[in-house]
Amino acid sequence: MPFDFVTFIDRHQYPTQKWQRYEDDVLPLWVADMDFVSPPAIVEALQARVDHGVFGYGRTPDSLLQTLCQWSQQHYDWEIMPEWQLWLPGVVPALHLASLALTEPGEGVLTVTPIYPPFLKVAEHTGRLAQTAELTEPSALGEGWRLDREALEAAITPQTKLLLWCHPHNPTGRVWQHEELAVIAELAERHDLLVVSDELHCDLILEDESHRPLAALFPELADRIITIWAPSKTFNVAGLSCACAVISNAILRQRFEQAMSGLMPGVNVLGLLAAEVAYAEGETWRQELLDVLRANRERIGEYVERWPGVSWQVPESTYLAWLDLRQAGLGDSPQRVLLEQARVALSDGVDFGWPGFVRLNFGTPTALLEQGLQRLDEVLRACP
Repeated sequence: MPFDFVTFIDRHQYPTQKWQRYEDDVLPLWVADMDFVSPPAIVEALQARVDHGVFGYGRTPDSLLQTLCQWSQQHYDWEIMPEWQLWLPGVVPALHLASLALTEPGEGVLTVTPIYPPFLKVAEHTGRLAQTAELTEPSALGEGWRLDREALEAAITPQTKLLLWCHPHNPTGRVWQHEELAVIAELAERHDLLVVSDELHCDLILEDESHRPLAALFPELADRIITIWAPSKTFNVAGLSCACAVISNAILRQRFEQAMSGLMPGVNVLGLLAAEVAYAEGETWRQELLDVLRANRERIGEYVERWPGVSWQVPESTYLAWLDLRQAGLGDSPQRVLLEQARVALSDGVDFGWPGFVRLNFGTPTALLEQGLQRLDEVLRACP
């Protein structure tokens, strides 16, 4: 491999959420933050920018707008325009901005669980009504996590104005199929819902298929949809705080931009640069990353097969494994038991709306992942 996905980088030198939340003997496989060095082209561009030495207020360069248009066309077969793009400091702020811009206090914000924890906080943080529906769990017949049309429609009330959708899905790793996305489109039209499609993990599909944005598949949604992208997960630049809201409808885009004004700071100048270089020069690195993630995913599967009471649906995307430990004999909080006994930190399913599950981040060098799996193995194979 021309890129290094093997060498362990000690991250204790600089404060990080991932490596310094727990004691030093705990192996952190929790937050969605990879342990790989970002693509060399990004590192080199940032070094050159730092050498300039001036870090005043920046602006989104036209070259970045054009680069994202090209990336969208090449990778998703979706032609977007530069003027559709609003760059801002992160996907989570974008979710909250959408609620503020597109709904009124007391109106409903709907999402489907299990789901990435910030989704569940948007309504609370913005003074809206929190509404949820559940996915259908994997069945004994081999069917994986599925959208439950009846449950989703039953959760929609006259107060519901905004649907927060995750595509591909975090934490299950599902790549939604056309018929499932068609349900979202049909319900949004029929119930007059606005939709935020968080497509943060769309460049991390591990199967032999391409991502199709919700807005590209259903042009009739154009006037009611905001698509959120970012290079943060794919190219491991989350700390540079840079994301993009793609909004084709001018009125919707104006409302969103007005909500940004005075509330959001300008985007990190280094983040804008990293985004442009990622989309312009990062494809070869991304392809090698996907190979590493597929190998890591396979290794997890070999361990899960020998863990009593543990099950999973092999993730079709992301570097996140969603493990069902409800029958593993670890009590009400498997995450806490594994933290205390295996000294491995995983994300707690409670935060995603589903107790008894944990989320494991396998975006890390294989040797480090193996160390974590062996620690988990010692505890899980000893469970009654």
